[in-house]
Amino acid sequence: MKLIITLLSATALTLGTAASAADAPTDPQIAHIAYTAGNLDIEASKQALAKSHNKAVRDFAQEMVRDHTAVNDKALALVKKLHVTPQANPTSAALTKQADATRNRLSHLSGAAFDHAYMDNEVAYHKTVNGALQSTLIPSAKNSELKSLLETGLTLFREHLAHAEQVAKEIK
Repeated sequence: MKLIITLLSATALTLGTAASAADAPTDPQIAHIAYTAGNLDIEASKQALAKSHNKAVRDFAQEMVRDHTAVNDKALALVKKLHVTPQANPTSAALTKQADATRNRLSHLSGAAFDHAYMDNEVAYHKTVNGALQSTLIPSAKNSELKSLLETGLTLFREHLAHAEQVAKEIK
């Protein structure tokens, strides 16, 4: 858990630094960060579906795959409509590196240990991503359709956080 918090704090710092700098993330960078964050949660949830036998954890993971896939599909349709190419950036790279390390660590766990670690990670991940959406990505977005999609995503991801916290408490 300490590793997860440390990694997520580094991500929050990266996102916070981008917001405070004169060169806040551009719309193509924001699109890449948001899409990457969604994809990473889909991958983590697919790992949970492969490893967990806990019904509540599996139901949560299925919800994450369904919802993040739907949001990412909307994001892809929007960038195509706007003729925008999402732009890789240090924040997307840091998110990917951290998620890979977390998935690797979780791959060595099983049973209740996996379920606890996965749900703790989901709580921390959604807190970080929601904070980044609220404090950096939404305020930095210039395109109104992108901003609206991010705001819709934030509403949904707040629900994910509440659900993750509930499941985490239930399996303790």
